[in-house]
Amino acid sequence: MSTLIILRRIKVENANAIAGLTYGFPAITHFLGFTHALSRKLQQSHGLTLEGCAVISHQQQLHAYGTRWEKSFALTRNPLTREAKTAAFNEEGRMHMTVSLLIDCQGQLPADIAVLRDAITQQAQCQRLAGGTIIDIEQVAIQSFPQDEAQTRQVMRRLIPGFILRDRTSLLHQHFQALRQVNPHAELLDAWLDFAALKMQAEPAPPDYPVSWHSLPKPGGGFLTPLMVGYRAISPLYSEGEVEKVRCQQTPFCFAEAAYGIGEWQGAHRINDIRQAFWQYQYQDGDYYCRQSSDTDLAVDNASYDFDY
Repeated sequence: MSTLIILRRIKVENANAIAGLTYGFPAITHFLGFTHALSRKLQQSHGLTLEGCAVISHQQQLHAYGTRWEKSFALTRNPLTREAKTAAFNEEGRMHMTVSLLIDCQGQLPADIAVLRDAITQQAQCQRLAGGTIIDIEQVAIQSFPQDEAQTRQVMRRLIPGFILRDRTSLLHQHFQALRQVNPHAELLDAWLDFAALKMQAEPAPPDYPVSWHSLPKPGGGFLTPLMVGYRAISPLYSEGEVEKVRCQQTPFCFAEAAYGIGEWQGAHRINDIRQAFWQYQYQDGDYYCRQSSDTDLAVDNASYDFDY
């Protein structure tokens, strides 16, 4: 039995704003990791399983200063070391944000929904979200899953103003194929950078007149942004305790590197099928990705998500 859990307007302080090569918003792996941690607790207490989530951003404040073209993170001054010397700066990006999470819940709900709602609220507030501290959750709602467009719009109207994060990695592959026709030596990284970079082009001007510059649109249109979508294994799986200084000596371990794709911010009111907005895990042969079923290129070879840098 499928149920929709809505964590409405979660206020988070000092969340991690750096995700691999990108910055400005936490990686989608943070939100699925939060959902997975909450699922493990609900499995023990209520026998429920959480299988995916949708992310809606209402507000974000990046701790940075500078111009549009060049920004620097606002770093904190750490306490002195034991030798009374100035501690080294650790480059880290932080942000405040307000987000809502829509979570797919599987299992039989208890008779007393209020008890489950209080348990979810308590467990969620005890967790970290993207490394940040949850200071408030406006409301935790539990309802049946929307079955049609009218019910979906009814849910989304309660979450506006807000922008929902969609998977558009298929546009990366389409742009890569178009780029290869122009430049046969182009790599996937070149196509990805076209979505990440801010580019300007000069317009011809008459003699003695200043050159006019204008911004070049990114491929595909829309509010497209580079996105970290998971990890790829770069080593064999080592048994428990075989690798030193890992976080958990009772868990098998392997080395991994980040994998990237393309995301798009859409107005929450534009969602017609709520299931297409849910991110879920996709694991195959050491590749660990977060995907949406709405992306039109699920059959693309997963190896193209990763590139050397």
